[in-house]
Amino acid sequence: MSGFQQTRNWFGLVAVFVIAVGVGFWILSPEKTLPIIQPSDLNPALVDPNQWGGTRHQVLPFELVNQLGDTVTEVDVEGRVRVVDFFFTRCATLCPIMTSNMKLVQDALHDREEWMLMSHSVTPEADSVPLLWEYANRYEADSRQWWFLTGPKKHIYNLARQSYFVCYDETQGGDGGWQDFIHTENIVLVDRQGRLRGFYDGTDLDSVNQLIEDALWLIEKKD
Repeated sequence: MSGFQQTRNWFGLVAVFVIAVGVGFWILSPEKTLPIIQPSDLNPALVDPNQWGGTRHQVLPFELVNQLGDTVTEVDVEGRVRVVDFFFTRCATLCPIMTSNMKLVQDALHDREEWMLMSHSVTPEADSVPLLWEYANRYEADSRQWWFLTGPKKHIYNLARQSYFVCYDETQGGDGGWQDFIHTENIVLVDRQGRLRGFYDGTDLDSVNQLIEDALWLIEKKD
C-alpha cells in the first residue's frame, strides 16, 4: 500500500472516530429543559390555599407605573421573557446586591430581543416616580427593557404572593421583626406565556449566572 493510501486511510479513520464521538455525545447529552412551575411544586407556605391545586398557573394581570411615569400592564410585556424581582430604594442590604446582579442580567441579554426586567418597589408610598428614575439611572438601567415599578401597595403585594410566590404571608422586614413587609432575595424567571420557569437567589452570583443561562435559553428557544 502506498504512503498516500495509508495517509488517506488514516485520515478516514480519524474522521469516522470524530463523527462517532460527536454522535455519541449528542445521544448521551440530554436536551436542556426548564420546568413549568405550578403552585403544587412549591412550598405550601408560599401558596394561597385557594391556589394550591392549580395546574395552569400564569402570572396575574397588573397595572403599574414605571420610572418614566408611564402606566404599563401585562399587555406591554406580552410575548416577552421576563425577569422579576422586588426591592425598595432605601434598602441598604439585599437590594443593592440584587440590583447590581440584575444589571448583569441586563448586560448579558442586551443584544437579544423580546425580554424585560421588572423590579417592583415594595414601599411604593415612598418610592415616587422621580426616585425610581434616579435609582434606575444609578444602575444604568435601559428603560426600554428594565422597569422599576410602583403602584398600589396591595396590588404589588398580591403580585408577590399570588402571582410570583416569592414570599410568605408574613415576611421578615429589614429590621429583623415580623411584619407585613416584603424583603426577598428571590428573582423569578417567567416565559412568554406568563408561566413560572425558575427561582434564583439574587444575591448569589452562581445563581444569577444560572438565571442568565436559563433566560438566554428561553429567548433563543422561543418557548
